[in-house]
Amino acid sequence: MERTSIVLDHRPPTPPQCSISPSTLAFDQRFTSTAKGILLMAEIVCGMLVWILLAGTEYFQLSALCWVMFVSISCWVMTICLFIIYLTGVQNRTPQVPWTTLSLCLNSSATALYLLTAVLEVLSLQSSVAGRHTHSCWTASACFAILTTVCYGGSSHLSYQAWKTTKEEL
Repeated sequence: MERTSIVLDHRPPTPPQCSISPSTLAFDQRFTSTAKGILLMAEIVCGMLVWILLAGTEYFQLSALCWVMFVSISCWVMTICLFIIYLTGVQNRTPQVPWTTLSLCLNSSATALYLLTAVLEVLSLQSSVAGRHTHSCWTASACFAILTTVCYGGSSHLSYQAWKTTKEEL
């Protein structure tokens, strides 16, 4: 009787092959050097200074300043979201969303709200005592609210031009 030897292969089982694709989220570094990107960054910084300067005071004593705080934080959050969308190029991967119209609506409404906010904040300065911490913070916040209004106005203009161009192409 002849013996046959069986050699067992003791290799570990191979893991299943997974197709790993690189992330489709990429940053568009050129966006930050465009006019739209610069204005969005300015809106974020100036808008943040508006609410930070108010938050350091007892703004809740005046209902007008509570409105200023609400508008500044709301617009700031929406602007950050829009900035991330443009920075990551999400608008190019989701063409079913009318990004130019959305941007025009956001920027136009933020311009109108910030204009009202700046006027209310300047008028609220009469309620504070000059030379005190509160007055200084409210004054600086009012200046940044005016600057933020100008930035949103510029973004509204750029958004209108982009919206008008896309409407003409259709």
